[in-house]
Amino acid sequence: MWKARGAKPRPIGERSMPEPIPVQAEGREEEGTNLFAWFLTGAFIGAVVTVLYSPRSGKENRQFIAEKAQQSKEAISDSARDMVDTSREMFERGRKLVEDAAELFDRGRKLVRGDGPEDV
Repeated sequence: MWKARGAKPRPIGERSMPEPIPVQAEGREEEGTNLFAWFLTGAFIGAVVTVLYSPRSGKENRQFIAEKAQQSKEAISDSARDMVDTSREMFERGRKLVEDAAELFDRGRKLVRGDGPEDV
């Protein structure tokens, strides 16, 4: 009978469970990115095939593509602007929170020192 390398002998009749394989988070992120890339590739190929087999003329197709590209550019620009605005708001809220926490810390420190609550 063969034996796995590094395997410890076990008593007769005792079953051994396989050791769990550690899951690597990096692999899952990479897998998700890979799936998304394949999705985008498929969407692009589908769009190209749709344009090639459409009943419109080449000029109409070029105009259609130009319009869709402009719409996409505007949508991306709007999304980026919204993300910047949201990021600024979150930064300001975080900064305010830190300032409030620093003020509370200073007040607590003064109370511990015995400066009295009237100064706080």
